[in-house]
Amino acid sequence: MALNLDKNLKLYYSIREVAEMFDLNESTLRYWETEFPYLKPKTTGPNKVRQYSEKDVEQIRLIHNLVKVRGFKIAAARKMINANRDGSDRKAEVITRLIDIRTDLQALKRQLDGLQ
Repeated sequence: MALNLDKNLKLYYSIREVAEMFDLNESTLRYWETEFPYLKPKTTGPNKVRQYSEKDVEQIRLIHNLVKVRGFKIAAARKMINANRDGSDRKAEVITRLIDIRTDLQALKRQLDGLQ
């Protein structure tokens, strides 16, 4: 078994951590679990504590992109995901990358404006 040198990589995230990642309420994530059948985090213990894997986080990223960023209704987002699983995943990845690039460019612009 290989040693995991990436200390930032977690196997599971709590519902609070995932909610903070996407600036959502925990209740929104629980609701999405009822609406999107493939979103099923692992539950442990008698209190049914949710543990989200990296795959679950990617599913939430896709749902978040469709519902919160692009403004789809839940039913439309579910239909789009079911009809075009790979294409939706790729679009979500591209949008995430573009948002990151925009943030970096804005920071660079602020630095350049400070030099003038």
